[in-house]
Amino acid sequence: MMLPMSIPSPAEGVLWLGPVPLRGYAFAIILGIVVAIWVSERRWQARGGRAGDIQDIALWAVPFGLVGGRLYHVITDWQLYFSEGASPIEALYIWRGGLGVWGAIALGAVGAIIGAKVKGIKIIPLLDTIAPTCLLAMGIGRWGNWFNQELYGRPTDLPWGLEIDPSRFPEGPSQFPAGTTFHPTFLYEFGWDLLAFFVIVYLQKKLRLGGGRVVALYVMAYCLGRGMIETLRIDNVQLADVLGLRWSEWMSIILFVLAAAWWAYATFTGRGKVEEEVYSDPAKAPANDPVDDDADNGTDDEESSTKA
Repeated sequence: MMLPMSIPSPAEGVLWLGPVPLRGYAFAIILGIVVAIWVSERRWQARGGRAGDIQDIALWAVPFGLVGGRLYHVITDWQLYFSEGASPIEALYIWRGGLGVWGAIALGAVGAIIGAKVKGIKIIPLLDTIAPTCLLAMGIGRWGNWFNQELYGRPTDLPWGLEIDPSRFPEGPSQFPAGTTFHPTFLYEFGWDLLAFFVIVYLQKKLRLGGGRVVALYVMAYCLGRGMIETLRIDNVQLADVLGLRWSEWMSIILFVLAAAWWAYATFTGRGKVEEEVYSDPAKAPANDPVDDDADNGTDDEESSTKA
């Protein structure tokens, strides 16, 4: 007898390292950040940057991004924390989940810009380097939703349907019949982000993109995938159904248009060229040759002849 296929959800959102508990959501976020920093370091050195620059930038960008992500979540789902009977202190419980991607991107970029100013690094080359790796962090981080059994899609009978504990249904156990499985939107976004990363890195090298066009491509790619995946989700959101679209769908549309406009502007004005120099003060550039990263799955930014 063939058993029905489906994706099980963790019985609890905690990983146990011996006697030490580690929340799966936090583990996914941390792993995504570590991978993004590691790949960004290699891309930065291949472009002519100094080893360790990205780690120093991350000391600014990561805390800013976490604060921005939490603020966005709390603002858009404020009733979870500030309505009658809610506990406002839980707005600080970041380990339980609840990070808004758009807030994390916005304040994370602010942190990166501050770090770049401190180290004398040009902002546009830096952002063009790290932007694609944000897709890796975001995709890996989505596995945290699997651990928390949250942000899944509508019911489906597809073989890869996701099992969800009835207590995690938006309106309680009686909302769906027993045995209902759902679209694993976390897995869709992970796959999309991974694909988009490799496509963007390929196009960046092939077309020698610069001048912020890599950032624009990253925003457009993410918004396209996020917008499609949002149409599957059934979780309750406070800012929803604006002219029939969820708030996140509107954000995807607006940011896609803005990114496309910058791409067109940078392309037709000639501002989209690669900057050979990545330091505002050339004297701060490393004396050694950048790392040759040609064999590292295409994670180098420019051709090996590009030097700082």
